[in-house]
Amino acid sequence: MVLPIHGETTFRRSAEIRNTTSKAVISQDICSLMFAAQACCHIEHGDGRRQARVRPPGSSCFIHSSSLQLSVMRVVVVLRLFVSFLPTLLKNQLMSTSSLVRKLLSRQDSAVGASGLLVAHGLNVTPTGGAVRPLEGVTVLDLTRVLAGPFATMILGDLGAEVIKVERPGAGDDTRTWGPPFVGSESAYFLSVNRNKKSVAVDMKHPRGVKIIQELAGVCDVLVENYLPGKLRQMGLGYEQLSRGNPQLIYCSISGYGQTGPQAQSPGYDSIVSAVSGMMHITGPEDGEPVRPGVAMTDMATGLYAHGAVMAALLQRHKTGRGVHIDCNLLSSQVSCLSHIAANYLNAGKEARRWGTAHESIVPYQAFRTRDGFLVVGAGNNQQFVRVCQVLELPELAEEPKYKTNNLRVQNRQQLLDTLSNRFLQESTADWLKRFEGSGVPVGPINSIQEVFAEPQVKHNGLIQEMQHPAAGPVTVPGPAVRFSSFSPSGPTPPPLIGQHTVQVLRDTLSYSDDVIRTLLESGAVAQNEAF
Repeated sequence: MVLPIHGETTFRRSAEIRNTTSKAVISQDICSLMFAAQACCHIEHGDGRRQARVRPPGSSCFIHSSSLQLSVMRVVVVLRLFVSFLPTLLKNQLMSTSSLVRKLLSRQDSAVGASGLLVAHGLNVTPTGGAVRPLEGVTVLDLTRVLAGPFATMILGDLGAEVIKVERPGAGDDTRTWGPPFVGSESAYFLSVNRNKKSVAVDMKHPRGVKIIQELAGVCDVLVENYLPGKLRQMGLGYEQLSRGNPQLIYCSISGYGQTGPQAQSPGYDSIVSAVSGMMHITGPEDGEPVRPGVAMTDMATGLYAHGAVMAALLQRHKTGRGVHIDCNLLSSQVSCLSHIAANYLNAGKEARRWGTAHESIVPYQAFRTRDGFLVVGAGNNQQFVRVCQVLELPELAEEPKYKTNNLRVQNRQQLLDTLSNRFLQESTADWLKRFEGSGVPVGPINSIQEVFAEPQVKHNGLIQEMQHPAAGPVTVPGPAVRFSSFSPSGPTPPPLIGQHTVQVLRDTLSYSDDVIRTLLESGAVAQNEAF
């Protein structure tokens, strides 16, 4: 076995039992290497009886394993890691010895092959026999509900993280009841953003429930929460309190308005913050009232920001060995997304207005009614405008001096749009799509949701994801938006039932005995779904 530790310390032992190679990602930074028992590698024993998982974040490891030597080498690896890191641990005080041992031995099924080759390289490694997803070995404690937080943690789960979702016994996430429609007893809303998660039902008002959350935070890499600022601190679950026991913890707080400031204690749903942030002011018909966007875009944007912030914090931790507190909120996320609308006001003092489907600064760039529907056309430059005129068989428009530049077209907006609108009404949407094909002009129909999921490109991009839910049966949700060349996102596990994984997590992650788990269940501090 070869294990480079911080560049120099190594130890060797090699014997190949089978032609089976497993790989994992192990970080070269000291603290991540200490989580070797939580690496993301799969070990196939020589007798083929079982697979054991070892799951630290980081670079690659190749393991050939004999089950006879498994226990011995597990102890050897732990001792070698401990001895190698002891000087650094004492110097930097990154974690206590007890925390280290708990990290290394937290899973009953964790093991390291007795013989083989283990090589630590870095973060970006593609293993033989199947790509490792970037967040395999990262454990996320999810204390969020509704949309922004669950959306962020779902993306982390898609990328390979183990997501432990904490829910109230009996009630669960608020969105479990947001319907109709329901699929069986599960709301379609909840199903949409909770795949690839384990559900643990914990009563956080129970003293023992709080203790369980503290212990989970001690062995997790990331915690994401969306309580009112200060609420978790009152319960002993704030960043300062939890980071003392786990200095590497990345703690992401999602709120309506931020952790500090005059509105910090105000509750915030998407629609409320969408109004406060100006999003509703600029959304709706040109001469109509403000309109709520059809999807909770403020929540979704915040979820994306939170996901990106967690990824950045993981990279920073790889460099520094320490975690960080992230303040992510709906107001900041939405205001930052005002982009040119905000810049128009901040730099030119120009107040925004509603434009329907049109664009304030580009003409033509909007929906046009056709003979049987709508077509959205965007001419973002002069060359595209010329092509629009050619497709519409109105080449003379491109020669008109008052339409020569976008600035002039904006100034003469209404006259130009009247001419274009009359022409689009003469043919069907399908006919116009054929005419524009190959023109280089961006165009598209306004699809119904049924038409969206019938689109060949939507199917090709893997945006229809099917899962077998334990209670609801077959469920289908939108798949991950991003694809990668060297790995595929998780192929997904269905959204969990309330408390589906309570006993599993208490036993496997916290190493609780059956007697302790039974006592917790009887006390009401936790609950296990009866179906499991």
